Amino acid sequence: MNISTSKENILKKIRKALSDSTPIPFPASEGNQSVFHPPADDLEMLFAQAFTKLQGKFVFCLDEQELAGQLELLFRQTGWKQVYCREKTLREQLAAIGMKELTGENGDPSELAACEASITTCEYLVARTGTIVMSSAQESGRTTSVYAPVHICIATTDQLVYDIRDGLKQVKEKYGGALPSMITFASGPSRTADIEKTLVVGVHGPKEVYLFLLDK
Repeated sequence: MNISTSKENILKKIRKALSDSTPIPFPASEGNQSVFHPPADDLEMLFAQAFTKLQGKFVFCLDEQELAGQLELLFRQTGWKQVYCREKTLREQLAAIGMKELTGENGDPSELAACEASITTCEYLVARTGTIVMSSAQESGRTTSVYAPVHICIATTDQLVYDIRDGLKQVKEKYGGALPSMITFASGPSRTADIEKTLVVGVHGPKEVYLFLLDK
């Protein structure tokens, strides 16, 4: 058998193999299904456990009155005077419960640079990983949750999803073909252990993250 005949036989085998599709032996391993399954516990409890393990500070509020009281207590304890909030709807909600001394109405970057804390909403909360999902489509923009030394996020229980893939699915359904140019996943304060394997908090983002979850 010469070289050309051997080559032709090999090519014939390749063509036949390509024409006959081979079934995937383990179809579930191809990412069609999540390997994580929701537990019996409530998503609120699951999120709180995961979030606090990541050094996040979690506060559950039964209603807006309790939310107002918890925020007032936090501000009194910390002594914060410069609190930044760009979101018009959120500013109106906070003003309605007595919080009127907020900067950021005009989106002035200098006010953000000088603030002691920032307040935003979010897109969704991922219970399994204790993650806050935010996007550039929010009124708060790209920088509000990152540049302030303390980030306060106010969310509601109907924003809870189990896994990250569920959060992404909800974002896609919400915005359709006009997906935000940036989707952010924040799991507690920013931190790194790249320098001599020592954990450092607040390297490229807030040193503290508060999540106020309003029952809804």
